[in-house]
Amino acid sequence: MTVPELAAVLGGMTQIGVLVGNPRPASRTLQAALALREALAATLGVPVEGPVVDAAELAPAVFTEPDTIKAALQSLGQADFLVVATPTYKAAYTGLLKAVLDQAPPGWLKGKVVVPLQIAAADKHALAVEVHLRPVLAELGAVVPQALFLTESALPADATTFDLEALKVLR
Repeated sequence: MTVPELAAVLGGMTQIGVLVGNPRPASRTLQAALALREALAATLGVPVEGPVVDAAELAPAVFTEPDTIKAALQSLGQADFLVVATPTYKAAYTGLLKAVLDQAPPGWLKGKVVVPLQIAAADKHALAVEVHLRPVLAELGAVVPQALFLTESALPADATTFDLEALKVLR
């Protein structure tokens, strides 16, 4: 499904949430996810609104404060559309993202359009987003029309220069 086709699916939906699984706070992964959200909002003709959860900020609470994680997931669950971004660790997504997603209730993303974005140092990891991240999102009920991959070298220095064409779209 292309971005214009997503626009038709979303209709009047305006909330684009972001979940970032990088263990480093305020990471370039977060920057890329926010830039992708801005680019999607511009393409869809909707305002840039929606909850943003940087899992690095939740890391101390992941195993000790389930209510904190539950609140973050509930906030993200209010979005109509979700960008889930992660760096590549050991040829998959991060353990922090897994720990957060493991606390989501069954069907948490039922019917939500989710675009996973995975970033890696090299193209050899391009299929990780398709093989590892897409299945867990689908298990949670997400509709995943596209899986996106970006190499670190393609990350923009400035979020305002983010280019959707730089993404490798996997089908």
